[in-house]
Amino acid sequence: MQRINQKVEKVIDGSRLKIAIVVSRFNEDITGKMLNGAVEALEKNKVKKNNIKIIWVPGSFEIPLTCQKLAMTKKYHALVALGCVIKGETDHYYFVAGESIRGIMEVMLKFNIPIGMGIITTNNLKQARERSGAKNNKGAEAASAVLEMLN
Repeated sequence: MQRINQKVEKVIDGSRLKIAIVVSRFNEDITGKMLNGAVEALEKNKVKKNNIKIIWVPGSFEIPLTCQKLAMTKKYHALVALGCVIKGETDHYYFVAGESIRGIMEVMLKFNIPIGMGIITTNNLKQARERSGAKNNKGAEAASAVLEMLN
């Protein structure tokens, strides 16, 4: 039997959900667009504006600690982590991206809370723009993923 992967866009009733979004200020021209996509996805699924908390942090490396502090409050049903790490001429890219993503996974497992992983890693600014646009927005995908996990 052949399996066909289908992307199903399902709207859920998120009217009682409280979601926090942690977003990096570094590469804000990209992460700001991802944030807009995430908020749109949440609101499309009836999450109320006053139930969406947005916390800005300096960079992607600071996202896991902030997610941990939010998870410890037990105020939120899920979190969304948004950042953008663009490869440069040094290995800094690998450490920031890898450790940030690992830290998010640790928080998710330790506190049993869904976290939408929206830290994009790209080779250049063009790729980052492509992943934060209207048609392909990784912020919207990360928000949709946590809603699916809560459903």
